Amino acid sequence: MSQKFEDYIALRREIPQQTQVWNMYGAGVENIGRDGAPELEPVPEPGDNQLLVRVDAVGMCFSDVKLIKQGGAHPKLYNRDLAVNPTRLGHEATVTVVKVGEALKDKYHPGDRFAIQPDIYQNGKSTAYGYTIPGGLTQYHLIGPEVLAADGINYAIPVKRETGYAEMALTEPWACVFAAYTQRRRLEPKAGGTMWIVGQPGDETAYTFSAGLDAPAKIYLTDVPDSVRDLIRAETAARGTAIIEKNGLTPADYPAFSESETGGAGFDDIVVLNPQSAEMVGAAAKLIARRGTFNLVGKTPLDADVSVDVGRMHYDYTAYVGNPGPDIAASYGEARNRCDLRPGGTAVFVGAGGPMGQMHVQRALEMENGPAQVIATDINAPRLAALENKYAALAESREKRLLTFNPAESDQPLYDFVMAATQNAGADDVIVSVPVAAVMAEAATLMKADGMLVFFAGVPNGTFAPLNLSNVYLHNAQFTGTSGSRVEDQAQVIHMAETHQLSPNRSVAAIGGIEAAQEGVRAMMEGRYPGKVVIFPQLSGLPLTAVSELPERFPEIAKYLAPGNVWTAEAEKALIERFLPDDIHAHAEPGH
Repeated sequence: MSQKFEDYIALRREIPQQTQVWNMYGAGVENIGRDGAPELEPVPEPGDNQLLVRVDAVGMCFSDVKLIKQGGAHPKLYNRDLAVNPTRLGHEATVTVVKVGEALKDKYHPGDRFAIQPDIYQNGKSTAYGYTIPGGLTQYHLIGPEVLAADGINYAIPVKRETGYAEMALTEPWACVFAAYTQRRRLEPKAGGTMWIVGQPGDETAYTFSAGLDAPAKIYLTDVPDSVRDLIRAETAARGTAIIEKNGLTPADYPAFSESETGGAGFDDIVVLNPQSAEMVGAAAKLIARRGTFNLVGKTPLDADVSVDVGRMHYDYTAYVGNPGPDIAASYGEARNRCDLRPGGTAVFVGAGGPMGQMHVQRALEMENGPAQVIATDINAPRLAALENKYAALAESREKRLLTFNPAESDQPLYDFVMAATQNAGADDVIVSVPVAAVMAEAATLMKADGMLVFFAGVPNGTFAPLNLSNVYLHNAQFTGTSGSRVEDQAQVIHMAETHQLSPNRSVAAIGGIEAAQEGVRAMMEGRYPGKVVIFPQLSGLPLTAVSELPERFPEIAKYLAPGNVWTAEAEKALIERFLPDDIHAHAEPGH
């Protein structure tokens, strides 16, 4: 380890009087910084309940594009006038404590390292580091209760001092990937909620409801069999559950019905018995509340695919469950509703060449009990080639089959390619990282009847795509979507990285110093690199550089890369040694 790097990690460098800052003053990349450059601001002193932190690495994230386009109109900025009260990008950040406020000295110390979990709630209100709370595109800044104790939660997650900076910054996007395979949907009737059960006139099925009827406070019944009505009244009588019958409703009546009974918020749980009409199911599905469940129970396929709000699957975690019957409750529970990739199966990743798509592919290949075959598809040829170059050896080492396919360069449709690779069975799992409804609809056709479709990319609520919901109740198909991550998700990823179960460094595609931050944002928006752009705010004079360009431009750093031009902690040390400005006070006491 070099002396300069040792001094850096041990805080034997003087804290400067000024910090370079990329403030954001409005919509548009041109409003990040001043005249394309960072500004100089005084390094602040921490208050009693604050920490002064050094920002070590920041990942550029495509989710910032919405903020860049909307500016203060972004939902998490609540119409903030950025020209007066600017914010700062950089929600994928890892930091080191350099000074501690008086009230925190028993808990924090100079040299402590943290990764920031940006999805923060304050007073029950959704905020975010890098949005509402200015983020990591600076060299030094303060964090206080808005991060360390927001609604009783600490969003600064401890990191071991010896771990790499880039890999810790990238634990946040990796946490989003891992969260996509954790159960985020509610899979039981909501306690104290509203349930609506819709039947079909003439249905004589002897339904049962073995569990869950003790949850709702109010149950609406529409055209249900007499036996179901009597069952529900008998099961809920002792609890005083309100039972309201609304018979004879047509799909055209549904919106007004929801408005009058739920104020337009929708029903927490909707049950459709013996579904027949895709139109009827689609109309009812529009009335699911946020985090609501839609339970289909029947043995007959619908007459068509259902137009489903795929945006709400992603952002509102609406759950589609079902079973052939007769027990309505059999649809619920995690045992029936899987959320992770099928062991030994085939997983297809649509939009695999992007930074997040590559993370999904890497996770699938590194899973000890994951899919045996991984199909990565993308229309960007350079990205797909980079993916194959980066992960072919990993797949081989794990005895898994990795196939890549570019539909833009083939006369063969993606559907035919997947069917050929699965002996016409279809994929067990399809993960979509492309925020386009038509692509999402096509992806749904690639899966087995009992497969799982994950909408990882978000499209706006109100974006509809046709889905075969018959397979939900006939064959236990899964349709899921996730957005963001939680503290526990990121803590899990940090643990996996620190114990060498996961290699976030594989995701690093380009690096830059503090002056290159705005260009890094542009590169991220353009999809210029086949992976993540990482900015090192403490480094100066480092232009935005692809990792693949290092052998030619900076061979003294490139010699530490892993095969396939994969970023490593050793390369990072060499980078810091090369581009960290000299400090004439390099042997000052820590924190001074």
